[in-house]
Amino acid sequence: MAKVTFNEERCKGCGLCVNACPKHILALEKEKINQKGYHPAVMLDQDACIACAFCATMCPDTVITVEK
Repeated sequence: MAKVTFNEERCKGCGLCVNACPKHILALEKEKINQKGYHPAVMLDQDACIACAFCATMCPDTVITVEK
């Protein structure tokens, strides 16, 4: 099973990872705001993740780690 983790405090909420996910299981947090004032990205369904790492590749701030 894949494990995807986010460094939420470094995320600037650009949404590139959300758009890159082929399974559509990433989203920007609607209620939580990090210390920088952004809505960070979150995983909606960890079990559906196929560990393609498109999200981590697209992230300009390298806040996503994908473990297979």
